[in-house]
Amino acid sequence: MRKQILTAAVMAACAGMSFAALADESTTVGGKAYIDFTNIDSKTNGTKNDASGLGFDLTRFYLSIGHTFDDMWSANLTTDVTSDGIANEVYVKKAYLQAKLSDAAVVRIGSADMPWIPYVEGAYGFRYVEKTLIDRLGFGTSADWGLHAGGKLMDGMVNYAVSAVNGNGYKNQTRSKGVDFAGRVGIMPVKGLKLGVGFYNGKKGQDVQTATGINTASRIDVLAAYSYDMFNVGAEYFSSENNKPATKDKADGYSVFASVKPAEKVAVFVRYDDAKPNKTTNSSLKDTYYNAGVSYEARKNVDLALAFKNHQQKDNSATKPLEYTEVGVWTQVKF
Repeated sequence: MRKQILTAAVMAACAGMSFAALADESTTVGGKAYIDFTNIDSKTNGTKNDASGLGFDLTRFYLSIGHTFDDMWSANLTTDVTSDGIANEVYVKKAYLQAKLSDAAVVRIGSADMPWIPYVEGAYGFRYVEKTLIDRLGFGTSADWGLHAGGKLMDGMVNYAVSAVNGNGYKNQTRSKGVDFAGRVGIMPVKGLKLGVGFYNGKKGQDVQTATGINTASRIDVLAAYSYDMFNVGAEYFSSENNKPATKDKADGYSVFASVKPAEKVAVFVRYDDAKPNKTTNSSLKDTYYNAGVSYEARKNVDLALAFKNHQQKDNSATKPLEYTEVGVWTQVKF
């Protein structure tokens, strides 16, 4: 872990010096932080665990350096500071060279956004309060190392993204016998309506030389969302096989979300998730999650949310494997 942190720090420092030297072209620095002050009541099999308590969390801090060389070439470095509940950790989330051939063909090599999770985050709008469905459940990652391409067609009515990646996510560059593939096609037939379908197929970086019995992981994703003036509503669905390739299993689930703005800077939001994460290995296990809250735009690039969360997992056992409630204030700061 210390090696990863040191590597990220060195890359950030080197990139910073290089970009500063080329500032006559075009260099930008930005960031985003997710901070919360909440009270958690968490139980495992009916017994309160160490996640319970009152306190502050820095769940994410992204620092980004971007440089534009010309109309075609650019580069980006984004570090990710997160916490495992004990200590803060630093990773390189994005580090890519981009070639923009046209609006319809943008190619990136390195670690960059995956086709699905960032797409859904854009429709949901409250990532700083909670991850989206497959990110929250661990069925996908928001960025990975590999080759990425995407673009917009028909004046933005159609968009697409495809990736060929290592499969372990941006926190792990380990290579395996092959690469994984992911893709998405989205359409906006009318203003405000977003429809998308995506896929994932591969070994998730587990098919190393000494491994045996590694299955192919696959996932299908669907999104429908509509946003107009004062309200936003949407639904996401996924179906997955062998999410952990060493074990044959199936899963599916859905998420529905909505928000309405009764005033210019105020929004009331709700969300409900329902999933069967282990349909083969534990068919009775059910994962449910919901949140509800009120957000306020304190100023440009500063959002506050007073919210309540509830997450439960239950099966045919006598006690629930997981019971989790959280209430407090969540903050998003961008610069």
